[in-house]
Amino acid sequence: MTNHKSPINTIWLVMIVFATVVAAFRGTLGDVTKASFAAAETAVTLAIGLIGGMALWLGLIQVVEAGGGMRAIARLIRPIMIRLFPDVPPEHPAMSAMVLNMAANALGLGNAATPIGLKAMAELDQLNPNKGTATDAMILFLAINTSSVTLIPVGVITVRASAGAENPAAILLPTLLATACSTIAAIILSKLLARRQGISDINSNLNSTETVETDAMDESLIEEISETFNPPSKISQLILISLIGAFAVAIIHHLTQTDLTTLISPQTFEQISNAVIPVLICGFLLFGYFKGVPVYETVTEGAKEGFHVAIRIIPFMVAIFVAIGMFRASGALDLIAAILSPFTTRIGLPTEALSMALIRPLSGSGAFGLMSEIVEKDPNSYLAYLVSTMQGSTETTFYVLAVYFGSVGIVNTRYTLLAALSADAVGLISALIICSITF
Repeated sequence: MTNHKSPINTIWLVMIVFATVVAAFRGTLGDVTKASFAAAETAVTLAIGLIGGMALWLGLIQVVEAGGGMRAIARLIRPIMIRLFPDVPPEHPAMSAMVLNMAANALGLGNAATPIGLKAMAELDQLNPNKGTATDAMILFLAINTSSVTLIPVGVITVRASAGAENPAAILLPTLLATACSTIAAIILSKLLARRQGISDINSNLNSTETVETDAMDESLIEEISETFNPPSKISQLILISLIGAFAVAIIHHLTQTDLTTLISPQTFEQISNAVIPVLICGFLLFGYFKGVPVYETVTEGAKEGFHVAIRIIPFMVAIFVAIGMFRASGALDLIAAILSPFTTRIGLPTEALSMALIRPLSGSGAFGLMSEIVEKDPNSYLAYLVSTMQGSTETTFYVLAVYFGSVGIVNTRYTLLAALSADAVGLISALIICSITF
């Protein structure tokens, strides 16, 4: 097999060297030095902060998997997924994990989406015949992940509402359309790039023996857990069903007390977003419990992986965060924005929106802060409308690549960055076109 050089090596090095050169001309070398240390510290702090969420959600996924839920989901979406991921066995746990991750991203559940996505990457790596090199399935999954369709951009709507926008939820349709365009582009580009590099150069070594071994391993794990299955008693079932009924009554009561004219409002979207996480947690646990899964023991057993994953991703996050931190502190982003702005303003992309577009793939918090600042100044302006849509239509690509690939030790990312950034560009251009039409 021919080893393709990973493009992220060159890009990462160029970012650091270019930042140093720009800082030398601008006299900001001191800022770059501080930023490098601060970024490394931030990366470690963030990775440690992920431990809790990853432990919880990996434990919950273990419950669903032990109860057979992952296989059921895989069968349900088999017709679509086998066309997108022909190299992944139809009922492999990776299929259902990818679907759950995409659904969580669509609903804006970042805390749940990342651990589930890491679970999907771990399952895909089980099928990887060349450890350390990204497979076509991994690349397509990450490209879709970074461009996934967004149904409810709750965070952006909340910022617009607090800033006093007349219609904070006006970005729902533009965001949905822009993310749909970027997701379609991600799929098409990934497929084309895979074919260009040689669609079988990574996956041709994947034989039926490896698939059988992986399936056998999954079966043995489920059988091991199933030995402790203890179906709930009638009394336990009655108590839990009563609690579910009480929850339904509470929701109905809340709806009857709410003015129907205010149902479609930022507050409603925020309430729905707040309710999704606890409902998912209860749903996963109840599913496992009624299947006889020892939910507490299974959650704690699955949660152990969260600690190991957090440690594995630290080196990758440090490397990416340091490069991004130096790049931003040096003023390189401002320089690039100044060079490009004469061209982008001609197509209706204001300089402030261009800065947002350049920061978004690098820093989620930086882009969100810039978007919030623009919205606060004039919440009802076209610029605020545009940057709000752009924020909800794109993802922090470099961060996602560092975390997801780092969790399984991928160092040769092949064409992932090109596919992901191209999809981001399509999403941004789509947002610009859609906003110019709908505003």
